[in-house]
Amino acid sequence: MGSADLLVLRGGLGTVGAVNSLTRPVLPLLAASAVLLAATPAQDSRLTLLDAMSSELSRNQQQLKLQSHEPPYFMSYQLKDYAQEVVAARYGAVFLDDGYRERRLYVDTRVGDYAFDSSVEEGLEFSFSTKGTSYTSRKEGPLDDSPLALRTALWLITDEKYKSALFQFLKKKGEDVYSVEDPKRPASFTKEKASSFVQPPVANPFNRERWVKLSREVSAQFNAHPEIFDSEVRVTSDKVTRLFVSTEGTRLVTEETLYGLHVTAVTRAPDGQLLDDSRDFYAPTEAGLPDDERVRAAAAKVIEELLALRQAPAIDPYSGPAILAPEASGVLFHETVGHRLEGDRQDGDNEGKTFKGQIGKLVLPAFLSIHDDPSQRALAGEPLNGYYLYDEEGVKGQRVTLVEKGVLRNYLLGRRPVDGFLNSNGHGRSQGTLKPVARMANLMVESTRQVSDAKLKQMLIDEAKRQNKPYGLIIRDITGGNTNTSSYGYQAFKGVPRMVYRVDVKTGKESLVRGVEIVGTPLSAVNRIMATGEKRGIFNGFCGAESGNVPVSTVAPAALLQEIELQRAVEGKDRPPILPSPTTLQASPAREKP
Repeated sequence: MGSADLLVLRGGLGTVGAVNSLTRPVLPLLAASAVLLAATPAQDSRLTLLDAMSSELSRNQQQLKLQSHEPPYFMSYQLKDYAQEVVAARYGAVFLDDGYRERRLYVDTRVGDYAFDSSVEEGLEFSFSTKGTSYTSRKEGPLDDSPLALRTALWLITDEKYKSALFQFLKKKGEDVYSVEDPKRPASFTKEKASSFVQPPVANPFNRERWVKLSREVSAQFNAHPEIFDSEVRVTSDKVTRLFVSTEGTRLVTEETLYGLHVTAVTRAPDGQLLDDSRDFYAPTEAGLPDDERVRAAAAKVIEELLALRQAPAIDPYSGPAILAPEASGVLFHETVGHRLEGDRQDGDNEGKTFKGQIGKLVLPAFLSIHDDPSQRALAGEPLNGYYLYDEEGVKGQRVTLVEKGVLRNYLLGRRPVDGFLNSNGHGRSQGTLKPVARMANLMVESTRQVSDAKLKQMLIDEAKRQNKPYGLIIRDITGGNTNTSSYGYQAFKGVPRMVYRVDVKTGKESLVRGVEIVGTPLSAVNRIMATGEKRGIFNGFCGAESGNVPVSTVAPAALLQEIELQRAVEGKDRPPILPSPTTLQASPAREKP
C-alpha cells in the first residue's frame, strides 16, 4: 500500500505506483456497468462451469491437507472471462481493428482461522525458503467450456496456493515471537454470509462498421491543424463475465459491460511544453455512446482548446484562492480523502494512517458529507463507472456513509477488518487476478453551503483582494491526479489541471494560462474549502493502486478553496517536428516543375 492515481484510461494499461489514482481504458479493461436482459437460457454454460468450480472446491476442502499441518479453513475460486473489441484511427486512417478474449483464474486459499491466518499483503506472497518451487502454475482458464480442463487448472493452482499459504502461516506465527502483543490487533479476515446470484446474460454488440467509419472521419479533422502533431480516436467494447464460488457457500455469476469512446490529441507550445487534451465518453451500452455529430463536435472542441493553450502564457507558481470546477473538485476529494479512508490503509507500518482513530471526530468542514455507493448505476441519466453488484470477494456492493456533516463515520471495507469494523461493506476490488483490497467505487460529495456560480466567482475575487492577490484561479478541467499515503513519504497529493483561467480581481476577466500543477497536503487542502457550487459534476475514469486499475466515478460540486498551491509543471524543451506534416503538402497546390 502507499500511493494511488486517478486517471482517464484510453485503451492501454495504466501504471501503478504511488496510489496511481484518478484518470480518465486499459487492455483488458475492467468494466463498471451492467445491463440485465431477459431470462437465463435453459442450458447455461456458465452454470456448468460454476458447478465444475464448486465440485473442485468441495474436493479440495474435504481432502487437501499436508500431513501434520493445518488444512485450509477458507477457499474461493474466481473465473473472469474477458472479451474486448477495439477500433482506433489516426490521421484519417484505421491503425487498430482487433478483438481479444481470455479467461483468468484467481484462487484464494487461507490457512489458520478468521482471527489469524496466512494472508499477507499483495507482493509479499513469496517464500524465502532455499527449497522454493521451481514451477509456477499458469493462471489461465480454458476458453472451451470444458469442466474437466477447468477443474484441472484450478487443482494445480490450489495446490500451489495451499503450500504458499501454509508457509506464510508458519512464518507469521514465528514472527509473533518477536512482536509485542497487540490487544487491538484486528482479525485477519471477516466472516460473511453466503450469497447466491446468477445474473442473466448481458448483450455486448459492437457495430464495427460504424466505428471504423466514424473514427476515420473524426481523426481526419485534425489533419487541417498540423500544429497538433498527433491524435487518436479510439472506440472500445469490454465485457467481463465473472464466476465465483467459496467454501462459505457463495455462488455468483455476474456480467459487466463498458463501452468507451476517446478523442485525444497532443501539441507543443512555442516554448516546447507538451500539451494534451481529450474528450472521453463511457456507457454500459453501445447505444449510450454519443452520436456521430456529438463526437465531431468533441473533436472540434479539443482542437479549439489545444490551439488556445499553445497561445496561452505560462504562469509562475501560485499560492492563493481558487475555484475547482466539479470534475476537478471530485479529483481533489478522491485524492485527499477517498484513498485515506480505504480500510487497508488503516493498518500496517508502511501507511500514514491519516484517519486512523478519528471515528466520531470532525475531520472536514461541517457543511460537507461524503459517501460511496457502488449500487448507484447512474446520476441524472449519466452512467457511473463505479457501479457493480458484488465485489471481488463475493460481497454485495453497499452504500457507506464515510463523512457526515464533517464527522468521520466509517471506512471503505473489504474483507480485511479494521478496528471497530468487523464486516465488509462490499468494497474489496481488484483488476484481473490481483488480490482485492478496499477501494472506492462511486465517491459522492454533498454540501449544505451552496452558492450560484456567479456568487462563487465573486467570493473568489473578494478573497483574492483580501489576500492582496492580483488574481484568483478557476480550474475548469483536469486530467487526473495522484497521492502518496505511505509513512515513508510526504502525505501529499498532486492534480494535473488542463484548462486553468486567471481571474483579474479588478475586472473579473478570465484569461487562459498553462504550465502548472496542483500540489498540497490533504487535510490542509480540504479544510480550506469556503463554499461550493449548486451543481454537481461527474468524473468517470479509472483508479490505479495496489490491486490494479478499477473503474470509478467521483461526483462533487465546484469548490472554492481559500488557498491552493500550484507548482510549475515539467517544462518540455523538445523541438517540434523539423519538417511539416505530409497533410500540409496534400493541402497545398502542387508546384510546377521548372
